[in-house]
Amino acid sequence: MDPVNPTNHFHMTAEPLPARRSVCVRCARPTPVCLCERLPARPITTRTQVVIVHHPHEADHKLSTVPVLTKCLLNSTTIITRRLRQGLSPLLDQFPPAIYLFPPTNPSSPAVTLSSLIRDNTPLVLVVFDATWKHAKEMVSASEGYLSKFATRVCLDYDESVSGGSIYDSELILRKEPYGGCVSTMEAVARALRVLEPNGTDIERTLIEVLREMVRLQARYLKPMKPRPKLLKKGKEKDSKENSKGSEPSISL
Repeated sequence: MDPVNPTNHFHMTAEPLPARRSVCVRCARPTPVCLCERLPARPITTRTQVVIVHHPHEADHKLSTVPVLTKCLLNSTTIITRRLRQGLSPLLDQFPPAIYLFPPTNPSSPAVTLSSLIRDNTPLVLVVFDATWKHAKEMVSASEGYLSKFATRVCLDYDESVSGGSIYDSELILRKEPYGGCVSTMEAVARALRVLEPNGTDIERTLIEVLREMVRLQARYLKPMKPRPKLLKKGKEKDSKENSKGSEPSISL
């Protein structure tokens, strides 16, 4: 032991820090799953303003389509929150003509199908919620008091009796949805813009091509998700109770 420096008998060797993954500066994704070759050369300009309400838990999820979507669309913004309210968005606080995309969850929360929406040539604001199915329902319920002041609830054509598939049918399933019509945020926006935009078909095709490539690349590193039957449990129990009451004819309105 050195009397001048009594601590010099400790020999500590710092372990090397793990190498950080290289990240693409343009798409901000890890290099092995870079999407730059599929992204539009310039963000797509739309008349529709897209506002994405992003749940905090989804912000860092590796399968989130929101970061990719905002790089594809020029007129898109993201709000990270569990509930929309006054003061979060200068655009929404102006109470513009708007629609928010979410299926009906009960008779007190109806939704117009997007294909039957009657509209003029006024540009709309499209509000979409990005979260797990459970969280998204909670976000919509918490936000409807604010949204009901200026926005109409609409939904894609869907069928609760059909189990949800992947973000595109008959291919990779990475995040199982509860039933048909409940799709990824990026696919939902693509389908909506197909109806809302004059060149909607081209926009939808571009977005879906990017989405397909994202899933193809990500599938190399993730195991496919198993179906989530618990999400359909309540619906099946309801159907069972109705069937047990008899087979009286009914009219769907």
